[in-house]
Amino acid sequence: QVQFVESGGGLVQPGGSLRLSCVVSSSIFSIYPMDWYRQTPGKQREWVGGISTRGTANCIDSVKGRFTISRDNAKNTVYLQMSSLKPEDTAVYYCNTPATGLTYWGQGTQVTVVS
Repeated sequence: QVQFVESGGGLVQPGGSLRLSCVVSSSIFSIYPMDWYRQTPGKQREWVGGISTRGTANCIDSVKGRFTISRDNAKNTVYLQMSSLKPEDTAVYYCNTPATGLTYWGQGTQVTVVS
């Protein structure tokens, strides 16, 4: 069973920045494409962006130019660098990989953007 451990969330003012990390417990992390999701109460989990095994990243339009996804295969870690944060970015953020069928989820990390 692959495990995901997200961290780096917190309370930040609008315009601020955070870097989220997700450590994946797998010896074959380097062959996993990785995704970031977010969820707010009462809403479905939303795909935010992803990064391929070769490091090509993309994301939803609402975060383009503000969020950057990267990975460090030596550390089994994927990152979500968030800047120019807005109140609507408030959510619990999760990472996952389609390679395991999105069956298991970590606890996520809470990001709260408030004045």
